[in-house]
Amino acid sequence: MKTLPLLLAMVVLISCSNQPEAQQTVETSPKGSLFIIGGGKRPVSLVQNMIKLSGVDKQGYIVILPMSSSEPDTSAWYAKRQFTQQEIHNVTAFNFEKGKTPKQVWLDSLRNATMIYISGGDQNKFMDVVLNSPIYEAMHTAYSNGAMIAGTSAGAAVMSKKMITGNEHKHPEYTGDFRTIEAENIEIAEGMGFTDKIIVDQHFIWRMRMNRLISVAIEHPEALAIGIDESTAIYVKNEKFKIYGKSQVIVIDNQSKSQQANNGLLGAQNMKLHVLLPGEELKLK
Repeated sequence: MKTLPLLLAMVVLISCSNQPEAQQTVETSPKGSLFIIGGGKRPVSLVQNMIKLSGVDKQGYIVILPMSSSEPDTSAWYAKRQFTQQEIHNVTAFNFEKGKTPKQVWLDSLRNATMIYISGGDQNKFMDVVLNSPIYEAMHTAYSNGAMIAGTSAGAAVMSKKMITGNEHKHPEYTGDFRTIEAENIEIAEGMGFTDKIIVDQHFIWRMRMNRLISVAIEHPEALAIGIDESTAIYVKNEKFKIYGKSQVIVIDNQSKSQQANNGLLGAQNMKLHVLLPGEELKLK
C-alpha cells in the first residue's frame, strides 16, 4: 500500500506535463518614442515639446550622446544648454569612444534614461562607435522600456534601420547638391534600427534634397521616405507620427513598389507625396 501515494504523485506529474503551457504575452512594440529633428536651430517651443512628450519634466534624466560631432565636448555643451534653459538640469553627456570598453555605469545610465539625445555631426561617425556594441544594446533597452530617443541632423539620420549616409556611389566628391535621380547611387548603411518603417533625410527643404529622397523612395519602397526640414521634428509613437516645429515634412510613399531603370536613370509611377505642416499627423504603414 505504500506504493499508492507514489503512483498518485506520478499520475499528477504526468497530467501536469500534458497540460498546454500558459500563454505568455510578448511585448513586441517598444514603449518608447522617437523625436526626430531635421537639424538647424531648435525653437524654444520645439524643445519644450520634446521635454513634455518625454516626461523628463516630471521625473528622470537626459543622457546626451555627442559622438557624431568632431568636437563632442562643445556639441554636448550646446545640447545640454537647450535643456537647462528650460529648467531641466538633470542632464549628463557620455562621449563613448571606439575601441574603448564602455564604462558599466554609463551603460546602466543609458538603459534607465528618460531621454537619450543624439547630437548632430556625421551619422557614420556615430554608427562606427555604436553599432554592434553594448551601447547599441543599452539604447534599445531604454527605448523598449519607454525612453524617448531624440536626435538632430546626424542624430536624426541614425534613427531608422536603413540610414542615408550622405555619400553618393557615382559622385563621390561631396558637393551638397543631389543633381540626379540615378540607380544604385545613394549610399545606405545600417542605422540604429529603432524603426524599419521610415528612412529619414534631414535639413530637407532648406538644402533642397528632393532628388535624394526620390531615389531612396524608389529603391527602398518597404519604408516611407521622410524629409524633415530644419527647425522641425516628427514625434513617432504607436504607429504614427506628428509634426512639431516651424516648417514642413515631406513624405514619399512608394507603396506600389514601382521601379524602372533606363541607362542608369531611375523611374517610378503612382508614388504618393505628402507635404505635412506642423500639427498634422500621418500613420505609418
